[in-house]
Amino acid sequence: AAAGLSYVGAYVINTYQSYDNFLQDKYALLPAVIIICAAVVMFIIGLIGCCATFRESRVGLGLFLAIILVIFIAEVSAFVLGFVYREKVKTDVQGTMSSVFEKYDGKNPESTVVDYLQEQLHCCGVKNYSDWTTTQWFNSTGNNSVPQSCCQQEAKNCTGHLDQPQEL
Repeated sequence: AAAGLSYVGAYVINTYQSYDNFLQDKYALLPAVIIICAAVVMFIIGLIGCCATFRESRVGLGLFLAIILVIFIAEVSAFVLGFVYREKVKTDVQGTMSSVFEKYDGKNPESTVVDYLQEQLHCCGVKNYSDWTTTQWFNSTGNNSVPQSCCQQEAKNCTGHLDQPQEL
């Protein structure tokens, strides 16, 4: 169980690093950190529980039970924090994404992150492709198109023009 929890926590943190430009609230990782800490403690306590069982110690088994209850409370806390902060994270991400999209010029590091995000998540814009119509990049290009990263992978001749929304 400790190995599984460690994997989940590490996966969340690793995934977060790909999108950290879009998250301003660093507390978004708090549930993942709590899960990893609980996994480490579970591993140590599991060893203590095995030793207490092997020695048939009542005090050791009582301590083991108390510690398992504390770990359970920590896991419930992580779940509640994740549930409570999901809307806050969503709002923060949308606000930050809008500001990053506004800085898009196709060359700067933020542009690379935006292209990566759109390609990986198979999306275009914050909510949809029409979000690009209010950006400085869209207005400066003057060709009524969105970045190539908005194109579907199956679309062979996609130019990003808004008159072909089925390809976006």
